[in-house]
Amino acid sequence: MQQLFFVCGILCLLAWLYLLLFHGRFWQVSRLQTGRPPESQLSGPIAVVIPARNEASHIGRALRSLLAQSCAHAIHIFVVDDNSTDGTADAARAAVSDGDQQRLHIISGRPLPPGWTGKLWAMQQGIDAAMELDPQFLLLTDADVEHAPDNVATLVSIAERESYDLVSFMVKLHCRSLAEKLLIPAFVFFFFMLYPPLWIRSPRRKTAGAAGGCILIRPQALALGGGIDAIRHAVIDDCALARTVKRSGGRVWLGLVPNTHSFRPYESFGEIERMIARTAFNQLGHSIALLIGALVGMALLYLLPFALWLTRDWSLIALGLLAYATMTIAYLPMVRFYGLVAGWALTLPLGAIFYMGATLDSAFKFWSGRGGEWKGRAQDRSSFE
Repeated sequence: MQQLFFVCGILCLLAWLYLLLFHGRFWQVSRLQTGRPPESQLSGPIAVVIPARNEASHIGRALRSLLAQSCAHAIHIFVVDDNSTDGTADAARAAVSDGDQQRLHIISGRPLPPGWTGKLWAMQQGIDAAMELDPQFLLLTDADVEHAPDNVATLVSIAERESYDLVSFMVKLHCRSLAEKLLIPAFVFFFFMLYPPLWIRSPRRKTAGAAGGCILIRPQALALGGGIDAIRHAVIDDCALARTVKRSGGRVWLGLVPNTHSFRPYESFGEIERMIARTAFNQLGHSIALLIGALVGMALLYLLPFALWLTRDWSLIALGLLAYATMTIAYLPMVRFYGLVAGWALTLPLGAIFYMGATLDSAFKFWSGRGGEWKGRAQDRSSFE
């Protein structure tokens, strides 16, 4: 048994050393942020598409931030009211001044057709209307995102400066409650581990990913990839969109932004669990083998170091300490990005336990016909396959 623990401990340490040194430097937050200030490179309008379902409490703040952009003269906003029951459309109109009303277009969402997820159907309707402007870019964003004044210009600058077809920011998520402090930095850390931004940016690698809260895309690249219709069933729609763009020859960029943020709070562990469970089993392709592999892999990576401490063998304890230290070093930059004290970097294994449970719950929800459950819709079902 001691020999088995020793082999597993060596593998755990080697895995963390690989992640730290050779996995696209995904943990180096400073490398994932934007560098040079934006330059004005607009030659046409920017059509902003916001799918909104029961977002009356959020939509106004998001719209005001978009209309305060440094390139606001080029921005036209298309809010798709996805059968809301809380007065989302009225809240959107009330948030915009009389002088800017001509830049705001409210679209009443049509009933959801078979084979489509709700958000993508709303996006499709917004894009259809936006294309009448012949925009230079489409900005796909969420109703709970407050954009820094230079955010859109920065996206455009990155796209134009290096000829990217899709540019996406992982916006800074809300992180104030206990649940958020434990789980939100871990969520972003795990996301970048799955989708290392430096690999996404490289045309030599197949890795493709995006963050749905803030995606700038060229209309031509969207059309070349088959449009939204090509991913109409996708639950993880942002990464599916990035894959279609990259597979069709487009270039994709993903980064992290500190001053554009989501103000949607996750006050409880239950709210975050539902957010994770919505997509986790879909990420694994609904495969039981991959589910087991993921759970075992996470246990070996995040929990084995603690198991080694219980062996009372000093060589195994040393292996566990080295693996835990390497894990903490990798996680610390994300913790500091979220303005938390360094001690929170020690909590990654607790976050991993939570995400393992949410992944298992995601599978059970899929098997019970409630997969992808979000805002009253179960969107991850076999009928979409």
